Amino acid sequence: MTGADMALPAQDERTLPAVVLRDVDTRPLDQVLAELQLTVEQYGHVVVVCSKATPTAVLRRLHTLRSLMESDRIAIFRPDLPPLAVAVLARQLRQLASCDIGPGVLASAGRLLTHYLHAGALLGSVARLDRVPVDLKQHAKSWMPGSQFAVLAHPQPHLVRLGPDTTLDGPEFGTWMLVARGQLQSDWVTTTLAPAWRVQGLREAPLPAESGDWWGTGKLVEFCTYLPDLSVLYQLVTSVRRGTCHWCGIDVIGDRCVFCSATPPAPEARPALTRGS
Repeated sequence: MTGADMALPAQDERTLPAVVLRDVDTRPLDQVLAELQLTVEQYGHVVVVCSKATPTAVLRRLHTLRSLMESDRIAIFRPDLPPLAVAVLARQLRQLASCDIGPGVLASAGRLLTHYLHAGALLGSVARLDRVPVDLKQHAKSWMPGSQFAVLAHPQPHLVRLGPDTTLDGPEFGTWMLVARGQLQSDWVTTTLAPAWRVQGLREAPLPAESGDWWGTGKLVEFCTYLPDLSVLYQLVTSVRRGTCHWCGIDVIGDRCVFCSATPPAPEARPALTRGS
């Protein structure tokens, strides 16, 4: 993780602690490089999980560090999720890291597990929201005093002005919900949405620092539902067909290796048959 506020508390006693690369873009390069090298030597492989709202300077420094180390054992994973959901996903990977799962499968499991997250927020304004489609009428309503908007960013973007009968499509399987409160004073997420989605457990966490940038406002209550049980996560990941990266040789899920970014080579075209051949 690139921020301590994205390292959620352990879900169970087996969850591995997060390694936080602090102040990646402001500390001396050689200092951060030494820290990252030590982490790779200790764990073998490193998956850096960060959100789309992570500052460009941090991402540029991460890619510089990876290039300097000339290592295929460092993956930079930026799922298209709001910051709280990214933190939840990172914790799920920390849970799975305690199991007999290879680094390539673990790293690529992040893309699989995003399908089981529902992430959104209650917003006091959508005037600066650019990650979920907002029409002009909704933009105009956002300037009205007291307006609030229920927004689902993943898996299917949806935005609606909050009213007495407001609903959002939720998960069709049992989940827990994590809630992070910003500057918006509202209990709608915990008292209305959570019961409507029949969540089996509810927890609260501090709002990630990147959430304000991602949602375009600090007046929000962010939420994410997820699968908490390690046994369920393990079954999901191990039930998917694995492949072997043709470049670095590690087992992966899907078509792209998260560490070296290699994709399967295109099948060779067969020579055309002509009459008389």
